[in-house]
Amino acid sequence: MRSSVSLFRTLGKGLGLCADASSTRVSSQAVPALSAAMSSTASDSEPGKAAHYAAALGGLVAGIFGASCVASAGEVADGLHAPHYPWPHEGVLDSYDHASIRRGHKVYQEVCAACHSMQYLHWRQLVGVCYTEEEAKALAAETEVTDGPNDEGEMYTRPGRLFDPLPSPYANEEAARYSNGGAYPPDLTLISGGRHNGQNYIFSLLTGYREPPAGISVREGLYYNPYFPGGSIAMPKMLVDGGVEYDDGTPASASQQAKDVVTFLSWSCYPYQDEMRVMGIKAVLMLSVLIAFASYSKRLRWAPIKSQRIVVDVVN
Repeated sequence: MRSSVSLFRTLGKGLGLCADASSTRVSSQAVPALSAAMSSTASDSEPGKAAHYAAALGGLVAGIFGASCVASAGEVADGLHAPHYPWPHEGVLDSYDHASIRRGHKVYQEVCAACHSMQYLHWRQLVGVCYTEEEAKALAAETEVTDGPNDEGEMYTRPGRLFDPLPSPYANEEAARYSNGGAYPPDLTLISGGRHNGQNYIFSLLTGYREPPAGISVREGLYYNPYFPGGSIAMPKMLVDGGVEYDDGTPASASQQAKDVVTFLSWSCYPYQDEMRVMGIKAVLMLSVLIAFASYSKRLRWAPIKSQRIVVDVVN
């Protein structure tokens, strides 16, 4: 009877720790608590080995269940792992889809630019990639840039030019935080390379909004997204079907917009990726030719020497 009571105590302690899995002390408390409970079980049931084995089994089950709860809590804290998607520009011999980059810039300009900046990307970098020089100049001229000082020592505004960076929606970080309830929208120029599993994470984040499951509450002003660390994000769902109108007539579904803007952000992080791949292929071809020439030259010059036999006649 006493062994059964100890067994239930063991399971109770393990499940109790599991219920508090959101605490960071779970992993350090679970094993000592279960060990102590099992020790007391063993001392109370020394006459019967069966009760001791039952207590050990109960502790093992409780420990495994508690560890699974800890892993689940860690997944919520770090965000759901984004699946891998087959991006067409990931292959060694593949290049960026420039039409997708153009559409992605349109999505950024009409949806994302209201809160996020791309201060490390300049208008001139878009020339020859997704816009002609005239188109890029026209887009830059639609923006106003604060410049100066002039001859009178005063700042002034002028139309944007190709050498200007893409405009920021806020004057400084304090203004950005004030307008977004304390949250600071990150700059998107390098975000694809700065986040783990960047492309897949951004795509999953943009398309992963859903209603919170039963038992999970999201405070006012936040939105549930399992791919964001903690599960709650201040940015609402921004991409909806037909939210933008593409110039080339591509259907602007939410997933298509997410794909295009991720392609654009990937290019902004690695704008010279295609050129580097071409240089790499040229270098490999050149080295292959040089190695073949060196091998042939070695055989041509050293074959007669290797085939000769030197005879030393020792005269007594």
